[in-house]
Amino acid sequence: MRLSQFFLPILKENPREAEIVSHRLMLRAGMIRQQGQGSFSWLPLGKLVLDKVCRIIREEQNRAGALEILMPTIQSADLWRESGRYDDYGKEMLRIKDRQDRDMLYGPTNEEVVTEIVRAYVKSYKDLPLNLYHIQWKFRDEVRPRFGVMRSREFLMKDAYSFDLDFEGAKAAYNRMFVSYLRTFTRMGLQAIPMRADTGPIGGDLSHEFIILADTGESQVYCDREYLSLQVPGEKTDFGNDGEIADIVKTWTMPYAATDEMHDEAAWDKLGEADRVSARGIEVGHIFHFGDKYSKPMGAKVTGPDGKDHFVSGGSYGIGPSRLVAAIIEASHDDNGIIWPEAVTPFDIGLINMKAGDAECDRVCGELYAAFTGAGKDVLYDDTDQRPGGKFATADLIGLPWQVVVGPRGVAAGEIEIKNRRTGERETLPVAEARKRFGATA
Repeated sequence: MRLSQFFLPILKENPREAEIVSHRLMLRAGMIRQQGQGSFSWLPLGKLVLDKVCRIIREEQNRAGALEILMPTIQSADLWRESGRYDDYGKEMLRIKDRQDRDMLYGPTNEEVVTEIVRAYVKSYKDLPLNLYHIQWKFRDEVRPRFGVMRSREFLMKDAYSFDLDFEGAKAAYNRMFVSYLRTFTRMGLQAIPMRADTGPIGGDLSHEFIILADTGESQVYCDREYLSLQVPGEKTDFGNDGEIADIVKTWTMPYAATDEMHDEAAWDKLGEADRVSARGIEVGHIFHFGDKYSKPMGAKVTGPDGKDHFVSGGSYGIGPSRLVAAIIEASHDDNGIIWPEAVTPFDIGLINMKAGDAECDRVCGELYAAFTGAGKDVLYDDTDQRPGGKFATADLIGLPWQVVVGPRGVAAGEIEIKNRRTGERETLPVAEARKRFGATA
């Protein structure tokens, strides 16, 4: 993509309304535009990152055996009355009426809708286990939306829902999502720690939040330092082996870790001073087991192997992709801007033409652009007539992992410069070597 043809509304000054790093950098880098209180448009650069995040989430949900569907954003209040949550949920729920004066709501979550689907179609234990997920926009009328997309009213959510015959099956489903989440966040360059957490309005008796440590985190968290060196399960993890998955979960839940609401001072005091990590944290995922909390009042039953009816045992599992984009920035930035992990970067390479209009610079940039894209790399080619200092500032701000700099002097010598955005290291290479560095043939 040529920058001259790309929509990238860079801001030179820090926006006054931005209180934290991710909000400030997302606005300055032209990733989002605020449309209302807690409501944002995602501009091209931001949408590219959001799509990369969603792709990783999908791949790991599918790997763990979940099936993707898509449920409506506007839901009938009648379903929520069946579960008993319509009057209990609070003012965060946006309640509306349609033209027939029927009570509707903009879904903050989908337990009721997915339970109704299962109630309609799943009749036998032979149809279980089942895990259905979707990635969909949600709305919660936050009292005080702030921090940009970190705490907004409208947000993108991956929510999955598992259904099993009994607790043992439901616990196995919970464990699969637990391990899937560990892999998901690691692939995005994040170190997430699972912590015992309050179940809140979702309900249930088993819950973990996945937290990344960050100075700008919303809550205080406590964990054993051992978590910082635990090995995350690899690609060969067998999600069909319940024993293997349970062992991984056991390893990742034995050391102490809890959010402020679930903190146990007695257990904390047993840790040595050097083993304690007390920090601020950002929630990037939350999983729940809630048994028959929804299936029982809504009549979602299956016939078991004993010939009797059983209310299905359920769980729900959430990841906020839009929130994750901000969390990644909070965890990966410097004074000059964003530093994207390669798995979620909007472009792999920033190709910078230091003197657009110069015949030789244009020629070399054109050849490199064709070679890099031919090698499967996403390239943002800065072909604008902006001054070099502005080009470098933009490249650092938007945080692409690699910058390839083409200038008149280097071209005359048959060389170009490559900069690693994360380390700041610069290297001058012959053009042919630079092509090979990114997988292009000479």
